[in-house]
Amino acid sequence: MQINEKKSCNVRQHVDANMSKIYVDGNKCKDVNTFILSDYKQVKAICSDQTNKTKSKAKFRIVRCELKNNGARKPNCQYKGTLLTNRTVVVRCEGKLPVHYYDDEMTFESNNATIGKIPVHSTSVPTNIHF
Repeated sequence: MQINEKKSCNVRQHVDANMSKIYVDGNKCKDVNTFILSDYKQVKAICSDQTNKTKSKAKFRIVRCELKNNGARKPNCQYKGTLLTNRTVVVRCEGKLPVHYYDDEMTFESNNATIGKIPVHSTSVPTNIHF
């Protein structure tokens, strides 16, 4: 998937169906950004009774976008997106709201009790979450 960044800055950074917030201050293209493909209520529920760093109980689909043209500036950001499914996400919660995206992982579950769960971590870059 290729994503061309040409959208406005005033949208959510990680929960954004249009995947449009992929730049930092000064309109520099962000090297990597991860989007949670879900609605606001499902992501907010991660922090329903939690504070600090919290792992989601629900599984999400996410897209990790990596900059193809290093050093580019808005609106010339060109990204390669990778869809990752069945992911738990780790966020920092403040005031029962997710405010920072740390990490994600996919957990394989096995019927063999000796194997259990095997986490597979992504290389997502921690960033703030904006609603």
